[in-house]
Amino acid sequence: MNSIKTQLLLFGFVLIQTALHGQLGGNRVFPFLNMPTGARMASLGNYTNATADRSVDFAITNPALANASMLGVYSLQQGLLPSGINFGSFSTALPLKKGILVPYIRYVSYGTFQGYDAIGNTTNTFGAFDFNAGTSFAHVLNPVFSLGVNAGVVGSYLETYASYGVVGSFSVQYRAKNELIHTTLLAKNIGVQLKGYTQGQAFNPLPLEIQAALSLKLKHAPFRFTFLAHHLNQWKIGYFDPSILPSIDGLTGDPIQPPSVGFLEQLGRHFAINAELITQGALQIRIGFDYHRRQELKLEQRPGMAGLSLGIGLNFRKFHLDYGLMVFSRAGIQNSLGISTKLSDWKKSGGKP
Repeated sequence: MNSIKTQLLLFGFVLIQTALHGQLGGNRVFPFLNMPTGARMASLGNYTNATADRSVDFAITNPALANASMLGVYSLQQGLLPSGINFGSFSTALPLKKGILVPYIRYVSYGTFQGYDAIGNTTNTFGAFDFNAGTSFAHVLNPVFSLGVNAGVVGSYLETYASYGVVGSFSVQYRAKNELIHTTLLAKNIGVQLKGYTQGQAFNPLPLEIQAALSLKLKHAPFRFTFLAHHLNQWKIGYFDPSILPSIDGLTGDPIQPPSVGFLEQLGRHFAINAELITQGALQIRIGFDYHRRQELKLEQRPGMAGLSLGIGLNFRKFHLDYGLMVFSRAGIQNSLGISTKLSDWKKSGGKP
């Protein structure tokens, strides 16, 4: 396929790999699993915080965050990437005798493409999309600890080729009795590919990742700061092309070694930070920064705001709106919009206007 649209599709796949943090992409199947589940998550740098509140789409990624304030909430989230690729999720929270259940579905649509044969003649148009459908469950162990698990199926369709697998996550949340400190430990995308795109291709690894988060709410100010450590299961996440050979200094004749990622650089790439302005009124403001995403995707001469994410939340009486913006580089950004509501909020009091 040599159409312009095909090139845009490939560009979109590159951007989606940023959910796997740049150069980590390409060696795992179903990388879309690391895309944001909602606009608030996007505005926080593609991470959840460690606090359990009414953002039901947070429980898709971090199941331990499912809690009673999510009950009855319906969340619809939509994201847009360059080249017309769009993705989204739908989720809600239901009560169980011993916990909270969060059924959800996620999808990525890559649009419609024109096919070509080996000599360049047009053939049929075709589509491409991915999906993940599953359920999260959280159980409160005691006043300070909650456990969460989720499980689901994952699939991908590319023209006439299809791949399927199973995926799950596990997390634990700790909350201090003063409600100012929350921590989570998350192992996500545990699973296996059951069927590959071609015969004999299966059992490739999913993008398994272990994360830890610490959220601190200021006692006398409406701010929450979250510090995240990601890819704890993989030390070397900084990448340089191994095919680059040493060069020779033209003046001294000494060899010049190719660039590499040192210890402190590798350590720094494992951390991200985000912050939220939390008010009792209609407006919330969010910001996040991922150093690793910046280093992997920035343009060397014009790095700009690569690695930064921004967003706002608007709280109305009957529904909540969220907007998130992730900056990959000057070459592309991601926009996300979400709406959530409780159907009970729309019922007329006492059955009267």
